[in-house]
Amino acid sequence: MTASPTTLLLFNYDWDRAGFARQALGCQEKTRGFAEAGFDLFRFPDNTRLAWFDMARMVDRLARRAKKSGWRAVISNHEQFGALTAALLAQRMGWPGTAPQAIIACQHKLHARHVLAEVCPEANVAHGLIDAPYGAPIPPGLPYPVFVKPIKAAFSVLAREVKNAEELHAHTRFGWGERWIIEHLVEPFERIARSYLPQAGTAHRLMWEAPSQAAQFNLDGYVFKGQATKIGVTDSIMYPGTQAFMRFAYPSRLPENVQQRALDVAARFLAAVGFTHGVFNMEFFYDAVSQRLSVIEFNPRMASQLADLYLRVEGIDLYAVQLALAHGEDPAQLPRLTPTAGAAASFVYRSFDPQRCPPPPSAAQHKAFAQQFPDAFLLNFPSTAQGRARDNKWLGSHRYAIVHLGGRDENALRERCLQASALFGWPAPYAESAPLPAASKEQIFTEFLGETP
Repeated sequence: MTASPTTLLLFNYDWDRAGFARQALGCQEKTRGFAEAGFDLFRFPDNTRLAWFDMARMVDRLARRAKKSGWRAVISNHEQFGALTAALLAQRMGWPGTAPQAIIACQHKLHARHVLAEVCPEANVAHGLIDAPYGAPIPPGLPYPVFVKPIKAAFSVLAREVKNAEELHAHTRFGWGERWIIEHLVEPFERIARSYLPQAGTAHRLMWEAPSQAAQFNLDGYVFKGQATKIGVTDSIMYPGTQAFMRFAYPSRLPENVQQRALDVAARFLAAVGFTHGVFNMEFFYDAVSQRLSVIEFNPRMASQLADLYLRVEGIDLYAVQLALAHGEDPAQLPRLTPTAGAAASFVYRSFDPQRCPPPPSAAQHKAFAQQFPDAFLLNFPSTAQGRARDNKWLGSHRYAIVHLGGRDENALRERCLQASALFGWPAPYAESAPLPAASKEQIFTEFLGETP
């Protein structure tokens, strides 16, 4: 079955392209077609569009096209530009969507902390503004050590723990290329935020937070008619001693009462910022010793990499949920599919040495993998030496593959992962791996616009 495009997908690539392709192929009672718009922020030459990108102008263009094309809904899970652009377009067209003010309140990390301090202070952490333009002297009096990050996230490389003023000073020395990229990544958001949420203040700053070493987890859910509903909770397991994700596991090992506490925090925060409609993802710390639950950040969009885990274990298709919400329908009425696993995980294969990367799987390995693991999802990241060096500069590691697997239970899942990893000759993402020293920011930003696929 085919249908004329009624749903616009913005910045639709990677996980989302596969997820919505599944929706397009399904012969449902209300089969809908898709149209697409947007560009790939991390691929040359698409990323050169940063030089002139303006969110309001994009909304104007899309609104004109919508009237001609008969679109009736818009969806985006793109953090940098897509989620807010979709909210603005939905508001302009009178379509169901998340309020732009709510998107801004979540994505403006300092404002989100201020809201959290009012409605859920027990889940907040000490925080503050680093009140200095990019490259300016660091103000005195910060309570080191601190975790610093951009108010509006641009690159994870700018988010790190610093032990003293000297480290922070070195971390915030920006060359002209760095400043150009940072400003052009943040400015489209800044222009909209000034109009919709001026009390939040500028996003062209860094902020600090009290660091934490507690375990991390994700809460995924949706809001329909103002009611927050939990989809599930996934555990985030890091490569030891790093900030690099090793795997995302579902179901979570967290006690149910902790998960309910997280949902309560989410509901209070989302209500406070006016998030009454849409899919959300929230990241938390949980210290099992002190039983302290604290918020890392709020993401006013779906966490695309995690969607497949809920599909395998619960039979809940988050892309179907998102599509229903975009058309004003209650996701609770969607039928559940038959679960295929009791436990599932997204395994992230990384190398912490840019000179060492396993060769891509051969045709014979792909065939054997498909035969032995017909339920698996494999995503390869082919790279050149230049690409590996760039990734290690950005993140301290190079991600060369992701594998999604399900198993009867957690033990069976681990065994299947070990077998699949051995088939490719890869170290399974259950073992420790030592990171290399992080590269400088100057190196990381140098090749951003000049990098070729």
